Amino acid sequence: MSELQPSRGEFRSGELTLRYVEWGPKDALPVILLHGLRSYAMTWEPTARFFSTDLRLIALDQRGRGDSDWDSACNYYTPAYVADLEAMVAHLDLETFVLVGHSLGGTNALVYTARHPEKVKALVVEDIGPGSSSSTEGAKRIVGELESTPSRFVDWEAARQFWRSKRPHISEEALNSRLEHTLKASEDGGVIWKYDANGIGRARIELARRPELGVDLWPVVDGLRCPTLVIRGEHSDFLSRSTAQEMSRRNRHIAWCEVSNAGHYVHDDNATGFLLALDDFFEQRKAERGA
Repeated sequence: MSELQPSRGEFRSGELTLRYVEWGPKDALPVILLHGLRSYAMTWEPTARFFSTDLRLIALDQRGRGDSDWDSACNYYTPAYVADLEAMVAHLDLETFVLVGHSLGGTNALVYTARHPEKVKALVVEDIGPGSSSSTEGAKRIVGELESTPSRFVDWEAARQFWRSKRPHISEEALNSRLEHTLKASEDGGVIWKYDANGIGRARIELARRPELGVDLWPVVDGLRCPTLVIRGEHSDFLSRSTAQEMSRRNRHIAWCEVSNAGHYVHDDNATGFLLALDDFFEQRKAERGA
């Protein structure tokens, strides 16, 4: 398992400067990693450590998160995210690559792949599918969390307890990472959000109230032509087993698997199970290329 430190880069997308981190050899197969709604590029660090000997892993801080600029217009919707990804691919001059996305990042990955099928050699979608963001208990849970999230905490222990209460399955390593990359100390001695919690929250709540602002993913799923793996957490309230099965039934290019002891946040809850599923998928692709 590689212990290499990531390199960092930035690019412009419209008026925003967006940043990314990279692990692995520059001449290896690129794998782009897209995080979820309230996450950040470094959430993929354990994944990168596992694969960075043989792959070039590129994790984007999507707009409003991590070290990337916030959008003053609060344009935190799929078309803007996909345009950002297009800008990064152009900046890095990538011909083809593997695309991995969790939750919101999975939606962005699906839509990008539908728009640029010639670019994406293989696709991995972590715990999201058609209807997940609008008609599931997980979608209701996330909106409820956003509506009740405090703007600040009195200290780091209060922040830790907040994230622990919202992520009951999260590992200690993933929790420490989340504290480091989503929060920062305030001048008055408290702890405040590092990401655009207000703008991103308002956009997501608006999406729940106006589903027409979202994307119907069934046509996207039906049109996929690259090898695709859907990874579901065993206890997910966001992607149902029946939806994952239906995605696979409707499109022969899609396989799905379930990771035990994990909810919606599969790579945070059971990193080993997630990595084994991902590794098996990558090994299958390698075998196909060698056949």
